[in-house]
Amino acid sequence: MDIFPLPRLGLVVPPENPLAEPEFNRLVGTELNVYTARFPLTPGMGVKETMLRYNDVLADTLGTFGRMRLDAAVVACNASHYLLGPEGDRAFVAELSERFGYPVQSTTRAILAVCEHFGISRLTLVSPYWDWLTETSRSFWEEAGVAVDRVVLAPAVPDPEEKDHEFDPYRVTTRTLLERIRAAGLPDEGAVLFTGTGMGTLAALAELDREFGRTTLLTSNLAAAWWARRAVGAAGAEVHPLLERLERGAR
Repeated sequence: MDIFPLPRLGLVVPPENPLAEPEFNRLVGTELNVYTARFPLTPGMGVKETMLRYNDVLADTLGTFGRMRLDAAVVACNASHYLLGPEGDRAFVAELSERFGYPVQSTTRAILAVCEHFGISRLTLVSPYWDWLTETSRSFWEEAGVAVDRVVLAPAVPDPEEKDHEFDPYRVTTRTLLERIRAAGLPDEGAVLFTGTGMGTLAALAELDREFGRTTLLTSNLAAAWWARRAVGAAGAEVHPLLERLERGAR
């Protein structure tokens, strides 16, 4: 296949995120060419300070694509946009889209686009975050008009005595996700959102597809891939099964 005529998607990723590019490339396959820019390192900063810093430097980071013609861009970081709130997030990406001349979307806005398109108004939130960021996430969705019925925490390293957990989205395992979801006793119908672009979900979703066939399974990267395909007019002959499932199951 001649790769040069394919639409170009820019992806802005936190420097330590190991999952965004692999998941995006699997989800969009040969429909898009994906190019990445990484946020700068923030040595000595805490998580919240780092997220605020990402918002401060996002325009400059998009600018590192230079004169490369992009058809669209996705900011693959939920946490930084949770801090903006739904309206602040909307205004921010609208401003960036106007400035750069192509649609810029956050993963949070992509999730909302999926919810709006398919009429999803309630969800179960699967969060790999610390308490404060999980609550920030919940508040974001509810302020945007999507009710959070339940929160399922996905720690990186569960404590054997179930007293304390270590949270790190980049180290959540497929086993942990499956155990937590199964233990939560989710209903057969509804929507489940796995938040976080750096939490690997594709293997877990492949298994959960068989167990929760009538449940809408949604992730940050899946929603962003769905949005990106629509934004650039991609129409590949082979759509990833999870994107196909999203279209089929959310109707």
